[in-house]
Amino acid sequence: MGKLAAIPFEQESDAIKDRVTSYWTKRAGSFSEMKHHEAHSGKAELWIRELTPLLPKHKGTAILDVGCGAGFFELLLEPLGYRMTGIDLTPDMISQAEELARRHHAEDARFLVMDAEHPDFADASFDAVISRNLTWTLPHPVEAYREWYRILKPGGILLNYDAEYAKGFHTFDQKENRAHSEIDNALIEECHDIYHMLSVSSLQRPAWDLEVLQEIGFREAEADLSVGDRLYGEKDQFYMPDRMFGIRAVK
Repeated sequence: MGKLAAIPFEQESDAIKDRVTSYWTKRAGSFSEMKHHEAHSGKAELWIRELTPLLPKHKGTAILDVGCGAGFFELLLEPLGYRMTGIDLTPDMISQAEELARRHHAEDARFLVMDAEHPDFADASFDAVISRNLTWTLPHPVEAYREWYRILKPGGILLNYDAEYAKGFHTFDQKENRAHSEIDNALIEECHDIYHMLSVSSLQRPAWDLEVLQEIGFREAEADLSVGDRLYGEKDQFYMPDRMFGIRAVK
């Protein structure tokens, strides 16, 4: 395909971000409580086993959590000695993340309101960039990937966990989506509308992501399609039928 997958993301309106921010503002409180419970469940240890072998090993590793939401990764990794910074476009989510970090004694983590597509950091600021369930919300994912590459140190690691949620909405029985069982139907429909506003929803992922990452300059870019089964195979309160994939790439 080439030429950064030839998708005209630049033609999409940044007004989409207002819709995304509005949606997550409405969900911030309940989402934070879900992350609190997830951090106290067996999922926490599963995520630690998933992440730590893939992250740089040296002490004091600086990690940027892009689209941090309520700060789930900070709760897990800051106590292990990682220097965590979380950014999110939604101010209410950052407020929830700060409060949740206090509740979990992860006060050294810092949280900033910031656009994932335009992170305001110097070149080569971080040893790793991690993200979970963010890329599907981005109107300009190519620009985001370029910026994440820029702020990584040479040899830095990108870990991106996401799923094809827009396709899953039509493919899977949404009654099986236990993570959304307490969400109001109006919010579910709002999320569905956002799916159809974004070109990224129509792509073949993660194959598209890997091609873009390689064109940008990442090396060792690879996808793991078994992540969803490994982390969320159990049909508990966190279960979603969409199969999460994991991407790891090295600058």
